[in-house]
Amino acid sequence: MRVHVRLFAGIREAVGRSAVEIEVPEGATPEAVWQRLAADHPELAGRRPSLSAAINRRYSAFDAVLRDGDEVVFVPPVSGG
Repeated sequence: MRVHVRLFAGIREAVGRSAVEIEVPEGATPEAVWQRLAADHPELAGRRPSLSAAINRRYSAFDAVLRDGDEVVFVPPVSGG
């Protein structure tokens, strides 16, 4: 199945694009999508602990099951004040 991954901030800079399409097996999770993205872009590997995941614009657990065509976003930490 295919999922659409939107990329922001440092993740977008590391990948060089604001979005990618990733092919994953049925039953895949945001964790599996992240592992695939980090395998293609090793500089991302250490960022996982600080990220949140969202599926179709709703925060979600990294172990939630994805469906074909879902949009996945990895939300980096936000600072400001």
